[in-house]
Amino acid sequence: MEALLGKPVADKITTDLIKDVNALKEKGITPKLTIIRVGNKEDDISYEKAALKRCKDIGIHVDVKVFEKDITEEKFIENIKNVNEDKLTHAILVLRPLPKHINEDKIKHIISPNKDVDCFNTINLGKLLEGDKSGFSPCTPLAVIELLKYYNIDLESKNVVVLGRSNVVGKPLSILLLNENATVTICHSKTKNLSGITKTADILVCAVGKAKMINKDFIKNGAIVIDVGINVDEKGKLCGDVDYDSCIEKACMITPVPRGVGSVTTSILAKNIIKATKINENII
Repeated sequence: MEALLGKPVADKITTDLIKDVNALKEKGITPKLTIIRVGNKEDDISYEKAALKRCKDIGIHVDVKVFEKDITEEKFIENIKNVNEDKLTHAILVLRPLPKHINEDKIKHIISPNKDVDCFNTINLGKLLEGDKSGFSPCTPLAVIELLKYYNIDLESKNVVVLGRSNVVGKPLSILLLNENATVTICHSKTKNLSGITKTADILVCAVGKAKMINKDFIKNGAIVIDVGINVDEKGKLCGDVDYDSCIEKACMITPVPRGVGSVTTSILAKNIIKATKINENII
């Protein structure tokens, strides 16, 4: 069994991006990300810190705008528009989910598609569906693809089962996998005979948000298991959707949690920031 670690993947992407940033700075351009956070949720702050560290390592400038959790929708929209119009900001990351009184369906249409580095705007979702590479793919799904490619895992004609159908991971990841010529099945909470379907998978991707839901009874011998879940177990330890200790008996390759897909996500964010910088500076 081989553990598919995220750090080597992230390090490779980071090295390449440093070269891109240096080339941009020679033209007098410093890539800039503006992070927009509402409130002080621990998971938002954790991701924000990871993004700040990755961007600092690469040479990307980051501005963090934090708003009180009771900010009105009107005021929040006004601030989004201000960042859209800021010519020094090349990329915008809105940390989600937003408070319930702020309508995400309204916000996603306001954020500039050319600065939307986490594929929030429906224009980018549409480009993803059409295979138009001028748009942005969500960071976590793209991290899965980059990890698979780094470890030379061929996706063409493979049976891939994706557990989870969220707009953040499951649906966009399924499209990215289809674009790599995989045969994709999506499972969710209403799927009958779940283990019967997951056992057909050459590659099983778990993104349901339930700690250790998937054990060895859900996978076939020699399967590749990609765990996107981030949960806390009964002992307070970070874990994924996969019972790692159980599945290593049958899986040929598996991502651990932590140190797996999550380690790659911020490097993909940085990659999208560089792409957004080039778009907004009319370099591509």
